Amino acid sequence: MNLVDSCGWLEYFADGPNAGFFASPLENTDKLLVPTICILEVFKRILQQRGDDAALQSAAIMQQGQVVELNTGISLEAARLSYKIGLPLADSVILATAQMYKAVIWTQDADFKNLENVKYTAKR
Repeated sequence: MNLVDSCGWLEYFADGPNAGFFASPLENTDKLLVPTICILEVFKRILQQRGDDAALQSAAIMQQGQVVELNTGISLEAARLSYKIGLPLADSVILATAQMYKAVIWTQDADFKNLENVKYTAKR
């Protein structure tokens, strides 16, 4: 399974320099996990930059993968990871979700750079 961090979704939707890095996991929706925290972050950013219609379209595309709701188990593990590693809240939820589902995280967020089961590319 694959999990693309919010920054990867935004890079892909904007057709940024690293969009190609994220294309394969994003387009293989049968193996794509989408935490609801990613939908929140992406929707908010696109809403700010391009308006409600574009934000709703992005949310609809994201829901083609397997949406993973934030539940108590993920929340508790995210808190442990945040405490242990010092990750911000959203990143800890993403990491906990990936670990629970044995997924690879695809990202350009340096907070994940040296973690296990992460495919990282530097932001250009």
